[in-house]
Amino acid sequence: MGVLNNTSKILGKKIGMTQVFGEDGKVKPVTVIEAGPCVILGLNEKNIKVGFGDTKESKVKKPQIGEFKKLNLPVKRYVRELRVLAKENYKVGDEIKVDIFQEGDFVDVSGVSIGKGFQGGMKRWHWMGTPQTHGSMSHRRVGSIGASSDPSRVFKGKTMAGHMGHDKITVQNLKVVKVDLANNILVVLGAVPGHKESLLEIRKAIKKQKKA
Repeated sequence: MGVLNNTSKILGKKIGMTQVFGEDGKVKPVTVIEAGPCVILGLNEKNIKVGFGDTKESKVKKPQIGEFKKLNLPVKRYVRELRVLAKENYKVGDEIKVDIFQEGDFVDVSGVSIGKGFQGGMKRWHWMGTPQTHGSMSHRRVGSIGASSDPSRVFKGKTMAGHMGHDKITVQNLKVVKVDLANNILVVLGAVPGHKESLLEIRKAIKKQKKA
């Protein structure tokens, strides 16, 4: 199997956060990510299908197990499609590793934020709330949400209580602090979405490339 270095995307798993000392001696927060290796499972006109993360066959559906056995590849936990520019540079069975990034690069990291369930408006939208003094009867309540006869409806975008978190979020322009190819580790400056062990998609920063 070959190793690809000409792609700018990879799947990873959030390990957690820690801190490092910068060249100026100041402490900086960083996120440690297990990035790849991702094995290529298939190709189409614009995308490549990749698998990431070893798992047991008992945790994968039978049709997917058959697909891996047909390709003579180990079963992977996550299967996703990544957009590529030139599919002729890829072939089934190749691996995408963390060495597609270098220290000093900037990356965009996408993931699903931590779910917080149903929350009130004060937590979800940072409402001030009403006075906390004796006599006030609606400290954290919603209150009126619209006019009466005109316009007789609630305007779109009204901040109210509801489901919070568990959204697809992309954090842009995070600087790569360290790349450890032996352990498939990528360390980036700052925080990324999701809880520990959650799936991430890492790609080279688009806006930083445009500025360069």
